[in-house]
Amino acid sequence: MDTKYIFVTGGVTSSLGKGIIAASLAKLLQSRGLSVTIQKLDPYINIDPDTLNPYEHGECYVTNDGAVTDLDLGHYERFLGVPTSQDNNVTTGRIYQSVIEKERRGEYLGKTVQIIPHITDEIKRNIKQLGTKYKYDVVITEIGGTVGDIESLPYIEAVRQMRWELGKRCLCVHLTYVPYVAAAHELKTKPTQHSVKSLQEQGVQPDVLVLRAEHPISDDIRKKVALFCNVERDAVIPCLDAPTIYQVPILMQAEKLDEVVLRKLGMENLPEPNLTEWNKFLEKFCNPKKTVKIGLVGKYVELPDAYKSILESFNHAGAANECKVDLTLFQSENITAENVADTLKGMQGILVAPGFGERGIEGKIATIKYVRENNIPFLGICLGMQCAVVEFARDVLGFKDAHSTEINPKTTHKVVDLMEDQKYVTDKGGTMRLGAYKCHIVENTLAAAIYKKSEIKERHRHRYEFNNEYLKDFEQAGMKASGINPESGLVEIVEIPSHRFFIASQFHPELQSTVQNPHPLFVAFVGAVAES
Repeated sequence: MDTKYIFVTGGVTSSLGKGIIAASLAKLLQSRGLSVTIQKLDPYINIDPDTLNPYEHGECYVTNDGAVTDLDLGHYERFLGVPTSQDNNVTTGRIYQSVIEKERRGEYLGKTVQIIPHITDEIKRNIKQLGTKYKYDVVITEIGGTVGDIESLPYIEAVRQMRWELGKRCLCVHLTYVPYVAAAHELKTKPTQHSVKSLQEQGVQPDVLVLRAEHPISDDIRKKVALFCNVERDAVIPCLDAPTIYQVPILMQAEKLDEVVLRKLGMENLPEPNLTEWNKFLEKFCNPKKTVKIGLVGKYVELPDAYKSILESFNHAGAANECKVDLTLFQSENITAENVADTLKGMQGILVAPGFGERGIEGKIATIKYVRENNIPFLGICLGMQCAVVEFARDVLGFKDAHSTEINPKTTHKVVDLMEDQKYVTDKGGTMRLGAYKCHIVENTLAAAIYKKSEIKERHRHRYEFNNEYLKDFEQAGMKASGINPESGLVEIVEIPSHRFFIASQFHPELQSTVQNPHPLFVAFVGAVAES
């Protein structure tokens, strides 16, 4: 079967949830037996989001092959349970970089290099590659930004060309917003009409319209939108706010989004969707038997998207334990040794989040000392593990100036140090230890009880590591290395066996947690909190 291509564009305003709509449609198609993947095209000129401030872009998502990508790829993986790769996220920076490199090599045979056809050809090559290289039945491509943005014009032009070249193998879903004007007591469709008109002016007629709204959309409104936007009535799909993003596939199934799409692609003779496991998750998620209070300590708490995968991992783990995780985010800059007990009062478990730089570091260390001394379940991730190592070195081993050389290069006890292969790196973007690496789990440890296997693979994004020169000191004092990279000897997991639940990882477990396969570290952590 020839690969089918679906494009998801957005209009009226940003942050409507194109990624969730794309992931929901993909889930419905996958549940009918199709192999599906999703791709994000980002209009910014950065090569990838690796150098972007979390306040600018939110979380950086890392794939198995070491690509640093947009956070929407996390939604794609969590919904589909299928790993993504470098090919699933493309930026304008990468498109232009590739074209310029080809021009320098003389591949354009001396021709003038232009937006059309060279840039648009490179965009189309990246879109089609997922179908030709990986042989997916359906490739869904989400185009970042909003129709009408100058940055998005080459992408929309590439869509226009592909629709002309591939005919019925190609389809466009356009997501818009229908605002409710309180003074008039009615929903207004004019913004949607203008958004579709803008898309039409660029040569693309949407096949399906998804209308985001806070209030119910009447049949009259659907008919009106269909008439003014040249879209069939049943291809105008309402999408109201949902209590959780995981209910969106069910809502879209009820509105027959997948049926309309399949009919337009000529793929009607497929099995009915099998969403049994998805509904089991929703049943547990929506009907918890108890609530647990967990605190997340980090420095980007004003922007929860910076911790998006962690927040979703708690949703998965909560459902697995049939409990609701009541998560409170704490700004690590505001935590001190003097106020930590009052600040974290009532929290049954604490996660210290990943991050970079000095800001808020002492608050994280004070937090870890508090939970370690008070036997409160603890999970540390990346910098959270490094802070746990520093705290243990200072307060148990007695190395009062112990630190990471990222924060204090002059410390006499470099318990966390720059990785050897990072010492001569000058470029910042895409140069950390990135992607999935093997980890050997030590027998008779908490890690072994959690993973129930001797070797795992987890995803990384870091430059600094535990300094193995101190490993013997740590283990003699009660902090055990329970996960080791078999090739480099890098300490991947540390734990304190005498503690109720104290474990921290150099890798990012949240990047592999999905709806149907919650990550075992999060499941175990929430389970330990629920038992406390």
